[in-house]
Amino acid sequence: MTDDPPHPPSAPARPLLITLDEDAPPADPSAAPDVPDLDAQGRAMRQLASVAVAPSSAFARLAWWLIGGLFSFVLSVAAWDFVTGLFARSPVLGWIAFVLTVGAVGVLAVLALREGAGFARLARLDGLRERAVSAHAAADLAAARGVVAGIVRLYGARAETAWGRQRLAERQAEVMDADALLGLAETEVLGPLDAAARAEVEAAARRVALVTALVPIALADVAAALFSNLRMIRRIAEIYGGRSGTFGSWSLLRRVFTTLIATGAVALTDDLVGSLAGGGILSKVSRRFGEGVVNGALTARVGVAAMEQCRPLPFAALPRPAVTALVRRALTGLFGEQG
Repeated sequence: MTDDPPHPPSAPARPLLITLDEDAPPADPSAAPDVPDLDAQGRAMRQLASVAVAPSSAFARLAWWLIGGLFSFVLSVAAWDFVTGLFARSPVLGWIAFVLTVGAVGVLAVLALREGAGFARLARLDGLRERAVSAHAAADLAAARGVVAGIVRLYGARAETAWGRQRLAERQAEVMDADALLGLAETEVLGPLDAAARAEVEAAARRVALVTALVPIALADVAAALFSNLRMIRRIAEIYGGRSGTFGSWSLLRRVFTTLIATGAVALTDDLVGSLAGGGILSKVSRRFGEGVVNGALTARVGVAAMEQCRPLPFAALPRPAVTALVRRALTGLFGEQG
């Protein structure tokens, strides 16, 4: 057995040095290159749109009606047994339970009546708008006068329209053209209401953008977008005289998103966001801030569509609010200077 040849002593470990050809990074962080593509796509608002316009089949509606009817029947029988059982044990407790049950049923009836009244008010606005469109298309002065009378009655108790209604009453007798009469009513009566609705849209866009940018919690931006858009649509409906309840607001939200998706207006990241980022803001902020700007812009577009759905007259004499201008005003100073 032979011995292995002795190994030469190992050289001492040395640090591995790699020489880079590129220039050294700048000492000043502000001189670093811009953040690459942020891929801001408005995820929260797109998810909200998909939920709002999700199609429901006839079978699904029938199933919900049956489940709701069964639940109501079981609850009614349980309440009846509960009250009659208390009457058998103690008349005093039975009367207390009876009064509470009647009060609860009364509250539910009032809520149902309010929801029905909300749908009726929205239908009234839809009717005025359809009549105005027909009067404009047919150049029917008599029909236009009827529409104007309906608008005056609708806003007869609104203080913010008092001055406009007075000017309309002074000038409408001398107007002999249907389009001119509708334009006069739109300018004098709806102008202050449009300003209030634009303020609501800007506030909602600002709120959605802030929550998206500052709350890094999963689905928090979707919940904030849903709450803010429902609240915005409800406030816009109230401004134009179509005060709606919870189901009415949800129905109006579905209508708005259905219209936007049908016209392709939800896909705005190519044109709208490009104009918003004219000064390169989206390339200078974090991805969350970029997402907030996109969600705010989508919220503004929903708000403009809600104004068109709730307004008793279509935009004709007054210009349709520009989404870009709304978002610029809403986000001025929020993410730094824009443009």
